[in-house]
Amino acid sequence: MGSLADFLPGYIKFDTIGFALDSSKIPMGKDIWRKLSQPTVAAFEAMDRLERGAIANETEGRQVGHYWLRSPELAPDKTVGDAIGAVVQQIKTFAEAVHGGQINVGGKKFTHLLCIGIGGSALGPQLIADALGLENSPLEILFLDNTDPDGFARCFKSLESYLETTLVIATSKSGSTPEPNNALAATTGFLAQRKIHFPSHAVAITCDGSKLHKRARSEGWLAIFPMWDWVGGRTSVTSAVGLLPAALYGIDIESFLEGAAAMDELTRARENNPAMRLAQCWYVAAEGKGTKDMVIIPYRDGLGLLAKYLQQLIMESLGKRLDRKGNVVYQGITVYGNKGSTDQHAYVQQLRDGRDNFFVTFIEVLRSRRANGRNVTNLAEAADYLEGFLLGTREALSECGRMSLTITLRELTPFSMGMLIALYERAVGFYAELIDVNAYDQPGVEAGKKAAAEILVLKKEICDYLSQNSILPENADVTAIAEALHREERGELILKLLEFLRANS
Repeated sequence: MGSLADFLPGYIKFDTIGFALDSSKIPMGKDIWRKLSQPTVAAFEAMDRLERGAIANETEGRQVGHYWLRSPELAPDKTVGDAIGAVVQQIKTFAEAVHGGQINVGGKKFTHLLCIGIGGSALGPQLIADALGLENSPLEILFLDNTDPDGFARCFKSLESYLETTLVIATSKSGSTPEPNNALAATTGFLAQRKIHFPSHAVAITCDGSKLHKRARSEGWLAIFPMWDWVGGRTSVTSAVGLLPAALYGIDIESFLEGAAAMDELTRARENNPAMRLAQCWYVAAEGKGTKDMVIIPYRDGLGLLAKYLQQLIMESLGKRLDRKGNVVYQGITVYGNKGSTDQHAYVQQLRDGRDNFFVTFIEVLRSRRANGRNVTNLAEAADYLEGFLLGTREALSECGRMSLTITLRELTPFSMGMLIALYERAVGFYAELIDVNAYDQPGVEAGKKAAAEILVLKKEICDYLSQNSILPENADVTAIAEALHREERGELILKLLEFLRANS
C-alpha cells in the first residue's frame, strides 16, 4: 500500500474532462529526470514541427497530419483544413440520410453495415464500435479484416437474411492492398450470386485516383469519402476511416472529435502533460530499449479490443531496426493484453509470481453506462466487484515490486474514447523522439508485403510446372521442381507451398 505522499507526485488529474493518469507505481528518481531533460525538450520541438507540417514519414516523403483531423484550423494549408471540415459534414449528412431512409436500396432502409478493411482501417472502427455500441443502433455492424475464406463464410452466413439491406464500406488507401481487395472480391461475388446489384450497396473510403476510387466512380457507387496520404492507417480513426462507420452506427462523432481535440490541447503543454508522462514512464519501465513488455488491462468489456488496437499503434510505430542516425538499435515495445477482470483467471498469476519482464497499464472507468447487474450480492454491485478486482490486482502487483500505470476515465463515451486515442497517439510520438527513432514510417511492413508478393509468384511458377508436366501435387518432388525452376535456394518455400497445394488440390 502506498501513502498519499508517495502517490500524489505521480498523479495528474483533469476534472473538467474526466481524466487522470497515475504513474506513482513507476520509479521516477531525480537522475531519470536529468537524463530525460534534453530529450524531452527535443521531443516537444519535434512534435511542434510535425504539427506545423514538416515531413515526418521520410520513407514516403509525407507529412503526418492526424492531429489536424480534430482541429482543422491548425492545418498548415487552409485548403486542407477546409477539406477536413467538409468531409466531417459530408459524413454526418450521409449517415443521417441512411438512417432516415433517404439513401436506401429499392425503397428499403439499410439495416446492416459491412466494413471491409485491414490494419488501422479495421482496428479503429472495430474498437469504437465495440466500446460505444448502442442497443438501439440504427445499423448492425460486421467486419471483414482478413483474407481468410472461413472468415468470409462466417460473415456471409450472419448476413444471409439481410443481404438486400446491407451497406458495404470498402476502405483501402491505395486500392491495391491484397487483404481488403480479396474481401471485396468475395463480397461482390457473394452478392452477385444472389442477383444483388453491388454498386447500389457500396461506399468507398480511399485516396483520390486510387484503383478503388476509379472503380467506385466508374461503377456508380453510393459515395466516395477521401483518405489523405498524410494520414497513416494506424492513426486514421479520426478520419473518414473511423468516422463514417461510427456515424452510421449511431455514435456521436462530433463528441468523439472534441474529446481527441481536448486531449491534443492538454498534450501540447510543457507541464503536467499526460502523454509526455506516459512516454517517460515507458522509457523508465522498459529502460529506453523495450526490455519489458507493455500489458494493457482495461476493466470494461467495451475496451476488450484496446490492447489489439494499441499493438498496431505502438509496435508498428516503435519497432525499428535503425535510429535516426542509422545506428542499429532494434527498438520497440511488445504490447499485449486482455480485459479485466478476465485476466484474474488468465495470466495475472504469471504477472505477480513469474518473470518480471513487463509493466501493466490499468484502464479504469468510474461510471457504468448501464444499471444491469446491480445488487448482485448483499455486499456489492457488479461494478463494485470490477473496481475491487482492478485495485486489488494493482496492489498485488505493487507488493511484488511490479510496475504499473493507471489511466482513469470518468465514463466510457465518444468524448472519452477520443481522449484515450489521442493520448496514446501523442505518447507514441513523444516516446519515439526520446529513443530517437521515426514513429511514422514502417519499412518492415513493406518488406513483408514484398516478400508475400514474391511467394505468390513462386506459387504460380510451381503450378505452371505441375500443369505443364501433368504432375499432381501429391506426386511432386521438391528437389526436381527447385532444379527445373532454377530456384534451388527456395527449396524450403517450395516444400511449404507444395504442402499447401496438396491440402487444397
